[in-house]
Amino acid sequence: MGVLDGKAVVITGAGRGLGRAYAVHAARSGAAVLVNDIDAEPAEEVAGSIRAAGGCAVASIHSVADPGQAGELIERCVARFGAIDGLVNNAGLNYQVPPWEDDPGRMRALVEVNVLGSLYCGLAAVKTMRARGGGVIVNVGSGSMLGKPNGAAYSASKGAVASMTFSWAVDLAECGIRVNAVSPLAWTRMVAADAQERQRTTPQQTPDRIAPLVTYLLSDLSEGITGQMIRFVGDKLLIVRQPAVKAPVLVRDHWAVEDIAKAFEGELADALESPPAQRWAL
Repeated sequence: MGVLDGKAVVITGAGRGLGRAYAVHAARSGAAVLVNDIDAEPAEEVAGSIRAAGGCAVASIHSVADPGQAGELIERCVARFGAIDGLVNNAGLNYQVPPWEDDPGRMRALVEVNVLGSLYCGLAAVKTMRARGGGVIVNVGSGSMLGKPNGAAYSASKGAVASMTFSWAVDLAECGIRVNAVSPLAWTRMVAADAQERQRTTPQQTPDRIAPLVTYLLSDLSEGITGQMIRFVGDKLLIVRQPAVKAPVLVRDHWAVEDIAKAFEGELADALESPPAQRWAL
């Protein structure tokens, strides 16, 4: 018996890297898996390897960046497997460039996949899950949401993913739909192409080490867990704190510029956050 027996899940960006590992592990745990990737060859290869191992899988080459196609890939899961119990929003783009060299077209393409792709797939999945009375969404975030050097577009997109996770978790709790996010770090093509990530990642930190966390969140074992951002780096498993107001909260009848300056020099001085470069690396 597997922890995902009888469940049907969609995993986007599953042709390679982390997505592939999530799909293979979910299938080994009993799930029927829709393997989505815009590259047909790796998507078909992953689905075929799952079937060859005795699992149940079908490939999809729909683009998550297109709302119509995002809806179609969810419909394909329901048509093929009779339901959708879980969605893993893994598809993503990444690149590094100094802010003054960034390109609007490249930024837009990244946001359309990382942010809108997750929103489009989530929207389509939620409609079906809500009608059935439950389901699970696992978004894929990143430690870069804390502010990665030379990665403003990617950092912004992953901050958006975190915010949508927290919002959906609140809205969907009464519908029986749990929403969490994982913030993984493993040796993938994306990491290999990133000089900063290569410095803190080794080839031994393989995607298959991350996959059990995603399977756990998709399973009934994680019942009651929602609205969480979970960081998994090598041998470290931790919860990422959600944004919140910090004490002290100062109240004045009138705030002049001089009053604000005194507040930052005084009561607010100890509440200031450390520079982003010191926070994003874990």
